[in-house]
Amino acid sequence: MRRRPAVALTALGFGASQAGNLYRARSDEEFAGAIDAGWDAGIRYFDTAPHYGLGLSERRLGAALRSRPRDQYVVSTKVGRLLVPSPETAHLVDTEGFAVAADHRRVWDFSRDGVLRSLEASLARTGLDRIDIVYLHDPDDHWQQAATEAVPALVELRDQGVVGAIGAGMNQSRMLTRFVRETDIDLVMCAGRYTLLEQGALDDLLPAADEHGVSVVVAGVYNSGLLARDRPAADATYNYQQAPAELIERVVRMARICESYGTTLPEAALAYVRTHPAVACTVVGMGTAAQVTETVRRANARVPAALWPALESAGRHSA
Repeated sequence: MRRRPAVALTALGFGASQAGNLYRARSDEEFAGAIDAGWDAGIRYFDTAPHYGLGLSERRLGAALRSRPRDQYVVSTKVGRLLVPSPETAHLVDTEGFAVAADHRRVWDFSRDGVLRSLEASLARTGLDRIDIVYLHDPDDHWQQAATEAVPALVELRDQGVVGAIGAGMNQSRMLTRFVRETDIDLVMCAGRYTLLEQGALDDLLPAADEHGVSVVVAGVYNSGLLARDRPAADATYNYQQAPAELIERVVRMARICESYGTTLPEAALAYVRTHPAVACTVVGMGTAAQVTETVRRANARVPAALWPALESAGRHSA
């Protein structure tokens, strides 16, 4: 079966959440340097969202890419959260993890009008002539409106050639599977549910994607930090919270096995997700040139196939 989307993705994609000052402030120059390093390394797929820094990520990504040949890169953004001006809270700091002023508020909206308004605003913020891929962003509590209003609106835009491909991005695999089976989407972005540690998507999403010719973009490959170091720190996070001690111990055992096979935990984490034929791309969040350099090095590292059964026999799956 023909695998969608028709839009070409590089094997490694650049996640631009850090451009929105995720967890800490970054300068325009620092992020531009990260884009330069990614471009020099051959990365041509860049993912952003209005949610990231209340539009800051989209503005910075658009500025960093604007001088480059438009037909040589792919940009995705997301719809479902409209940004509404909020001058009464502008003196406060955003409460959703981004070090930016809370001068806008996020409003859930998966209606046809909401999708069109969101995409129009994203085009204005990026300054680009088009968005190549549009994802529904975290529609966990909005299945009905997302499936019956947002997806048809995106299908129209795709059919008109306004966007190249459409999909959904979530931190769960169950509803993504419903989108694959029940709607006319091209790809999904699955964060954290198909990793070296956790393979829940093997039971539902990946078989459905294979059956329907839909591509899977894997994000959250480090399970929000737990797999990001050669050995996890005692305060490592999992699912954006402090990881339980027993889970850290399990990951330490996995790290030792990786080392015995001449590789590291993060190198194995990046390599493992590429072993499934439905996976078209791995998106990794990066914010500095040094992070890009290290991610590319990890992605290019040789990981022996014998590692996978060794980890399996050691019981790598999370609870």
